[in-house]
Amino acid sequence: MATVKQNPATRSPWRRRILLLGLALVIALFAFFWKPLSGYAETGAAYGARVACSCRFVGGRPLGDCKKDFEPGMELITLSEDVESKSVTARFPLLARETATYREGPGCQLEPWDRK
Repeated sequence: MATVKQNPATRSPWRRRILLLGLALVIALFAFFWKPLSGYAETGAAYGARVACSCRFVGGRPLGDCKKDFEPGMELITLSEDVESKSVTARFPLLARETATYREGPGCQLEPWDRK
């Protein structure tokens, strides 16, 4: 049995329209929910940085072990540390980055937010 190949030029224009409509819908939803998404990302990154800094520099645990202290839903937060400055940076991909630094006395503190 022979198979018939469809010429790309004769494909239904509806397929392309549906794909473009779907893409436009995704972009519109992302734009509409940008403010709440970025707020959740900033909050999650700040919480992650502060908790991981305390875990690492107050508790003395390895940074990889500190993710156990995160709340459910924080799987996208990534951590990195700067041992010299005793700080931990938490990142939410493409949306937020926050750093907490350990200081003798007050403990781990977030860097001040520069919000306009």
